[in-house]
Amino acid sequence: MRTSQHNSSHGKSSKKRTSTKNLQKGLAIAVIVITLALFALIYILYSIIQENQDSYNQIVLSQQNYESRTIPYRRGDILDRNNTYLATTQKVYNLILDPQQILLDEENYLETSVSALVSVFGYDASELRTLIHENPSKQYIRYKRQLSYEQKEAFENLKEETNKKNASQNSKARVRGVWFEEEYKRIYPYNSTGASIIGFVNGDGMDGAIGIERSYNEELTGINGREYGYLNDDSNLERVIKSATNGNTIVTTIDLKVQDVVEKNIRQWQNETGSEHIGVVVMNPNNGEVLAMASEREFDLNNPRDLKGKFTEEELWDFGLKEARDTYNRKHKEEEPISLEQVTEHFSDEDIRSYGQQVAWNQNWRNYCISDTYEPGSPQKIFTVAAAMEEGVINGTESFLCDGYQEVGGWPIACVKTSGHGNLTVTESLMQSCNDCMMQIAAMTGKVRFSKYQKMFGFGSRTGIDLPGEADAKSLVYDENNMDAASLATNSFGQNYNCTMIQMAAAYCSVINGGSYYEPHIVRQILNEQGAVVKRIDPKLVRETVSESTAAFIREALFRTVSEGTGKAAAVEGYEIAGKTGTGEKYPRGNNNYLVSFCGFAPASDPQVLVYVTIDEPHVEDQPHSSYASGVFQKIMTEILPYLNIFPITDPETDLETFGSVLPEREGITDNTALPEPEETKVYETDEFIEPGAREGAGVPAQLPGGIPEESSEAEEEELSSGAEETAETEEAETETSG
Repeated sequence: MRTSQHNSSHGKSSKKRTSTKNLQKGLAIAVIVITLALFALIYILYSIIQENQDSYNQIVLSQQNYESRTIPYRRGDILDRNNTYLATTQKVYNLILDPQQILLDEENYLETSVSALVSVFGYDASELRTLIHENPSKQYIRYKRQLSYEQKEAFENLKEETNKKNASQNSKARVRGVWFEEEYKRIYPYNSTGASIIGFVNGDGMDGAIGIERSYNEELTGINGREYGYLNDDSNLERVIKSATNGNTIVTTIDLKVQDVVEKNIRQWQNETGSEHIGVVVMNPNNGEVLAMASEREFDLNNPRDLKGKFTEEELWDFGLKEARDTYNRKHKEEEPISLEQVTEHFSDEDIRSYGQQVAWNQNWRNYCISDTYEPGSPQKIFTVAAAMEEGVINGTESFLCDGYQEVGGWPIACVKTSGHGNLTVTESLMQSCNDCMMQIAAMTGKVRFSKYQKMFGFGSRTGIDLPGEADAKSLVYDENNMDAASLATNSFGQNYNCTMIQMAAAYCSVINGGSYYEPHIVRQILNEQGAVVKRIDPKLVRETVSESTAAFIREALFRTVSEGTGKAAAVEGYEIAGKTGTGEKYPRGNNNYLVSFCGFAPASDPQVLVYVTIDEPHVEDQPHSSYASGVFQKIMTEILPYLNIFPITDPETDLETFGSVLPEREGITDNTALPEPEETKVYETDEFIEPGAREGAGVPAQLPGGIPEESSEAEEEELSSGAEETAETEEAETETSG
């Protein structure tokens, strides 16, 4: 029995050992098979890699970040007529941080790099660390803009010294992840000189905001270049550079010296006497070139948004309220308009202040000489005479009786001398600036012919000057369809229609130069970056206005106006000065607000330079008169005539006799003819002294049929730079109506 049990137990044990051996054998085979399969797979992968190594290398390498950067263009320069830089461009540098690179080895790179930045630039260390830690994956953060070359070099030198020193000491600390990119910064060497003409660029430096920077933006702007890398067929990294195309250079007609003289005298006037506005335009009457143009509005082109000392907080708030109200009403035309008192219900204080700031900027940047309109007053009188002479209505030998007023259309319209000038020739009527004579001459001419010449002289249409923001006074000038007898009478001496300074200056040039109306312009040439002329802006003759005989008659009459008549304050010793005074009472009449002016030129017999001065509401207690403007004219001319190589006459008596002899005969007049003198208590060296109780244009209604509306009309909407957003805003150009 025991034997049987033993045999049974032995059989089971033998089977178990056999099964284990079989299992081990199977596992061994499986391991061998798997190993062989792995080797086979490795071999296959190796073969694939070997066969496609270049392709895979390119795929991997193409996913890496190779340096690719923009090469900025250089904006073109702006020069004066003598090639003096008015605006130029300077290379500057932007500081770039690469947090990803710095944090590759934070222990060795972070503090070393931050320390170098703090040492050179004085930046806040904690701010830098926070910025880097909050942007670990970024490779490009523009931290500071427009650093100078000296600042860049100081950092680069410190970086090099630090890295060399640490390497020599077997330290891994390095300055890493900090580099610079090139940029250009617009520079205006003369700060505020010629500000409204030159203009400035928006913060990005790409677009001009006002002035030449805007009107010639396309020429001044270049095209950015690019530097980038790529892999060639041999998997080598190659770099390609596409160079930037720089902007063209603008050569202006402006003479920096003349511009400086003009602005100096404007500042002197404002500091000593002052006025609401003062404007000066200087032109070459023989080709339409503008040599200078300025007003009391000054700002630093290098910091154009600085309003410090220009407006009070109260003024800015009032500007903001009005602009916010107008903006709301424009956007909600279907709703009930809101009042100033309701503005705060719809706008936050911050919004109102922002609106006020924008209005203040636009006012400060506004070019008074081309964007503001006014009633010109007596300078208009030469056009009244010229139109009549060209149409054969008069020949210049006639005499007219001034009895102090004309009753026209039921309105008694007064002369500047209500007691009357007596009998005056045409020349004397200009010398004495007689309204009565002008009304009679205009009546003889008639509204159709008078209106034709108003258009011919450019009133009611833009001159086309190559500056942005020129006002459109079309709706502020009569034509034959809406002109009645009273408006014809008042227009004859420069009231009840509006013009701009550049319109009046261009019209004067066309008369005194012999009848050629040139389009006023501010740019002479456009040069490429090699200095070659790519475009020449030649004088553009628009039309002929008057004959040479009429021009000569006007020149002599205006010469005598300065030498014998109302313009004596404009005389410059040794020079033949000619010109016309003006004083216009502003609307609403009767408030003792005047715009005084003088438009003159030299030499009288051969005009080479014209200067037009307007002073809006002089800050004086007495009756404003044109000698204020004549005085500013005289100071400007005294300085610029010698500079422009316009020489004084050698023998005044001989030269004046010669000048008179080449002009039309003045029938019935001798050089010794006595002109009517006003009463002793009313002797002023100005045609615009207005006797107590009488005003130039007295009795003229505020609004004649079809005439100037009581409120300002809308001029051209002008886009201006918007400040914080650095974009262009649209400003509704105001029109100032004066009487």
